[in-house]
Amino acid sequence: MTALVTRGLTKRYGDVNVVDGLDLTVERGELYGFLGPNGAGKTTTIRMALGLIFPTAGEVELLDEPVVHGRTSRALERTGAMVEEPAFYRFLSGRWNLEVFARAGGSGEEARRRLARIDDVLELTGLASAAKKRVKAYSQGMRQRLGIALALLGAPDILVLDEPTNGLDPAGMREIRQMLRRLADGGTTVFVSSHLLTEVEAICDRVGVLSRGKLVAEGPPGQLRGAAETVRVEVDDVERAAEVLGRLEGVEVATGGDRQFSVRLGATTTAADVNAALVGAGVAVSALVPEQESLEDVFLALVGDGDVQG
Repeated sequence: MTALVTRGLTKRYGDVNVVDGLDLTVERGELYGFLGPNGAGKTTTIRMALGLIFPTAGEVELLDEPVVHGRTSRALERTGAMVEEPAFYRFLSGRWNLEVFARAGGSGEEARRRLARIDDVLELTGLASAAKKRVKAYSQGMRQRLGIALALLGAPDILVLDEPTNGLDPAGMREIRQMLRRLADGGTTVFVSSHLLTEVEAICDRVGVLSRGKLVAEGPPGQLRGAAETVRVEVDDVERAAEVLGRLEGVEVATGGDRQFSVRLGATTTAADVNAALVGAGVAVSALVPEQESLEDVFLALVGDGDVQG
């Protein structure tokens, strides 16, 4: 059972493919991070997935049902979404806004069900104490929280959020991340787009990296980082150590300080081989620490420094 599938999904404006042949699969109950710089095509992909705009080519399935632009389906009714910053009635309170949208969001029974969830979603998003304040007095971060609360009113099977932590301070970002993790652990599929590396690395089961409309990498954050290929070495004689390691196949020694330097391992060379070679040559090793690429290093290598904005 899948939550979201795209096959060859493409959106072209003029001669530019904003989304270019995207193949994507999100499993039920997964917290999936859709990562990419601003302008990579994340929001356009989400709009096509929700049936808000028509794709140039390709197809979308949401909760195992095809998505057709302009047509309401049972799958869309089971989907909660926040795309960009939501619009609210500024002179109504947060609670009144949720009541208005709850009453407008379905049949009599569905409206009653949504109204009954207002207190729960306000509590879940940390807005219970501000529920009676007018939205015009809300900060941008509070409006983001209210948008997530609105997306949760229908107790959705899949929650699709476009840059949900915009405008939040670090504490608020952490609270939203924890909330999304709890939702996913409880069985809700969460699809969250972001250009913030720390956000997706901290909470997501899998990450897809989008660059210029193409999926350039996908997998668990730890897998994307890959195994450690560099070790930091601290020795009593850097010059002698570099000479010894220079004889190992495929090993590259980077210049370091008086006692420390980094070693790039070859395809068949391990940290244990480095240690054994140094000790065998009489070099005293006081530290040998594997170093793993950060997700930021991987991200920049995939999309290029020039693509990163904002």
